Amino acid sequence: MAEEFQVHILASDRDFFHGACTSIRLPTVDGAIGIMARHVNLVTALVPGEMWYRLPDGTEHTAALSHGLLRVEDNHVLILVDSAERPEEIDMARARRAAEHAKEIMLESKSWQEYLQTQASLSRAMNRLKAAHRANPQEFD
Repeated sequence: MAEEFQVHILASDRDFFHGACTSIRLPTVDGAIGIMARHVNLVTALVPGEMWYRLPDGTEHTAALSHGLLRVEDNHVLILVDSAERPEEIDMARARRAAEHAKEIMLESKSWQEYLQTQASLSRAMNRLKAAHRANPQEFD
């Protein structure tokens, strides 16, 4: 049986998850990172992407994450993000509209800052759609 470690995932609007895990995979600025028990201490930035985590009973869960921070210290993982959503919580129609809107604004951007902000919005919308698609591929047929 795999060793456990404590995980606390805080989104800006809620306490997303707090409990034991046997593994977790997160999107960082340097690529995906996997964490298991006794991982070396670490602090790094998170980027929008999918997170997978396995509970001690073997069940696996996924979530769409926004930008944030990861801290691993003494067998405890703290994840602070703007948003974390389970696939079943994602409103796919809203995410599609947000992606289309962001694409339109990117084409009309008048400043580099506006372009980068819109690019971040597009990234978040596309990440949400990808996470929802993995959970419910039949909705995309």
